[in-house]
Amino acid sequence: MSGPENDTSGAGAPETRRVTIVPGGPILVEGPVEVVTDDGNVVRSDRFLVALCACRRSGRYPFCDTSHRRRVRS
Repeated sequence: MSGPENDTSGAGAPETRRVTIVPGGPILVEGPVEVVTDDGNVVRSDRFLVALCACRRSGRYPFCDTSHRRRVRS
């Protein structure tokens, strides 16, 4: 493959982002990030680590607010 997206020389190459999938939890992305939602809206975060919601229960979707956690009654 060739082209600018495969250029590893460092000149003009996009910065690699680490994405970590947490089982039963969010998707962690090293930031800053720009997220395009399914309706076309663009949401930006300048944080160094961004938690993206994978369960769609978050009140702050597309960002995780820990709504995926089960609450145990005591």
